[in-house]
Amino acid sequence: MLMSTDPKSAEAIAKMRLAGKLAAATLEMIGEHVKPGITAEQLDKLCHDFIVDNGGKPACLGYNNYPNTTCISVNHVVCHGIPKNKKLKNGDMLNIDLVVEKEGYHGDTSKMFFAGKPSILAKRLVAVTQESLYLGIREVKPGATLGDIGAVIDQYARSHGFSVVEDFCGHGIGLKMHEEPQVLHYGRRGTGQILTPGMTFTIEPILNAGKKEVKILPDQWTAVTKDHQLSAQWEHTLLVTDTAFEVLTLRAEETII
Repeated sequence: MLMSTDPKSAEAIAKMRLAGKLAAATLEMIGEHVKPGITAEQLDKLCHDFIVDNGGKPACLGYNNYPNTTCISVNHVVCHGIPKNKKLKNGDMLNIDLVVEKEGYHGDTSKMFFAGKPSILAKRLVAVTQESLYLGIREVKPGATLGDIGAVIDQYARSHGFSVVEDFCGHGIGLKMHEEPQVLHYGRRGTGQILTPGMTFTIEPILNAGKKEVKILPDQWTAVTKDHQLSAQWEHTLLVTDTAFEVLTLRAEETII
C-alpha cells in the first residue's frame, strides 16, 4: 500500500487538476454574490449547487458529520465556521473554504472576501495573509523542506505585527481530503520532510490581528480568536513538480511566480 507522501501517479495528478480547477471556479463564481444582506447559508447553497452542477462532489458535506458544503468564517472566526442564516453586514470580512472531490480525488482551497467596505486593518490583514501564502508557495521545489515553508510564512507575518495560528495546519491531499504530511505555518528552515516531485499538499496560513490563541465553540467545529481580534486565511493545493511547483487550485485572477 502506498504511503500518502509517496509521489502521485500521472493519472492521479490529472484527476487532482480537475478537482482543483472546479474548486477554484467555485470561488471565482461566488465573489459577485458576497455583499451586505446575503447570508452565509445562501452563499453555501450557491457553492453547493455550482459544484454539483459541474460534476463534482462537495467533500466537506458529511465529513465527520460536518453539515455544509463550505466553511464560512466571518471576522474573528478563525476557521471551520458553519454557515448560518445571519445577514452579512457592511465591512464584514469572510473566508470561504471548500473541498471538491472529482473522480475520487480532492482539491482544497479558500479565499477571503469583503462584504461592502472593509476597515483598514481588515484590508491589511487580508493582504498580508495572502502574501504569506504566496511566499510559502514560492518555497516549494524538490529538495526544499516543509520547515522552509513555515519559516517564511511566520517571519513575514511577524514582520507586519500579526500572529500565526499554530492550532491548524496544511496537509497532504489526494484520494483523501486529509493525508500526511502535516504542513505547519511556522518552523525553521532546513527542518522537516524534504519535498520530492509528485507530492501534493495544501498550504493554508491563518493570521490573527491579535494573539495566536484560539478556542473552539460548543458546536465542536467553529474556531474563534480568544481575544476577538480579526483573523484571515488563504489556501491552495500544491503539486511539487520536477523543478518547482504547480498550484492546482489557481484562480484566473492570480499570478504566482
